Amino acid sequence: MTTTTTPLARTLSRLAPVGLAELIDRAALQTRVDRKYLVPVDALPRLLGGLPAGTRVLDVDSARTFHYESVYFDTPLLTSFHGAAYRRRRRFKVRTRTYLDSAQCWLEVKISGARGSVTKHRLPYHPRDCGTVHPGRAFVDEALARESLGSTTDSSFDAVLITDYRRATLLLPGDVGRVTVDTGLTWRDEHSMLRLPGLAVVETKSPSAATPVDRVLWQSGLRPVRISKYATGLAALRLDLPDAPWRRTLRRHFRGTAPTPALSHHPEQEASCA
Repeated sequence: MTTTTTPLARTLSRLAPVGLAELIDRAALQTRVDRKYLVPVDALPRLLGGLPAGTRVLDVDSARTFHYESVYFDTPLLTSFHGAAYRRRRRFKVRTRTYLDSAQCWLEVKISGARGSVTKHRLPYHPRDCGTVHPGRAFVDEALARESLGSTTDSSFDAVLITDYRRATLLLPGDVGRVTVDTGLTWRDEHSMLRLPGLAVVETKSPSAATPVDRVLWQSGLRPVRISKYATGLAALRLDLPDAPWRRTLRRHFRGTAPTPALSHHPEQEASCA
């Protein structure tokens, strides 16, 4: 159970709850359109105060924010990263996602397609395996082949980047979509770590059309930004990599925060997935 009394927590506490089973039933949205915004954490209570009536927040055992950790995997040539960096029409990400509060873990393959659509394939995974794709390699290959992205099946996938953050999930009324609010953002690779404590990533997820939350954000002068927790984070840590799609985002939000040395040179061992 979370005991934080931050302004964001107080704002979330005023919303009606929704359970995980109902949220998944009504708004799993494994195929969807995502829009991402970078929002100052201090502005979140005011912005969330403009949510449409009937918005509910995911509540599990009275907790309304949850600690996530993701380990991203890529080929030796960083095929996944370069697909995003060069804006290839169809691209993919492979990661494990661990819900640290419950020790549940999933292996996921995300496919980005035309017009911003995203399809996610998920496999239940053992938390002890969060730093490797080996037990689920057949699942990864099958998902990529199903999406006609099977050219990487002869390559290894190694842990490249770890992200962690706290997430609140909102269910919008009328089944028009859901919204996630990620705070406490941290990225680390085998050499360095980067934290952005003053920023939140707000992501709207809908079948296609903009949600009421998108309109609230637009009215506040906020517009969708190009940001990928994997690709943008890796470009922020590794200045030798191409960064054209996220250059404005990096210059405005990341470049003023210097990475610090990582505690470990082995991200697959550093991931605290259990």
